[in-house]
Amino acid sequence: MLVKFNSNTSGQIMMFAPAARQLLEILHKDCTARGVITTEQLAEAIERLQAAVAGGRRGGGEALPAQATASEKADGSDADHPEDGPPIGLAQRAFPLIELLEWTQKEDGFILWEAAKDF
Repeated sequence: MLVKFNSNTSGQIMMFAPAARQLLEILHKDCTARGVITTEQLAEAIERLQAAVAGGRRGGGEALPAQATASEKADGSDADHPEDGPPIGLAQRAFPLIELLEWTQKEDGFILWEAAKDF
C-alpha cells in the first residue's frame, strides 16, 4: 500500500506503508488513512527526523528494529535476491520527507498524508 504526502506549497511524495509508518512513528503521529502535519508542527517534525537519522534511533530514543528477513543468510546475503545491494537505511527513507517538510516550512504550509486505509 502506498502513502501519499502532499504539501499544500511544495509538491508530493509517495512511499510504501512500512516506511511511512516508521517515519510517522518517529513524529508520534497515528498511522491513519488521513492525517496532517500542521504549520506549527513542522519545525518539531524536522528536528525529530533529523535527530533519528543522526542517532540511528526512533524519536523516543529506542533503537530501530533490524530489518532482517527469514531468507537472509548468516553472511548477510539474500538468497532470493542476490543482486540486491545493501539494505536501505533510515536516512535514505527519511530524506525525501525531511526535504518536503523543510520546503513546506519555508512557505508556511502544511502536509497532509493519505492512504487507502489505516496502516
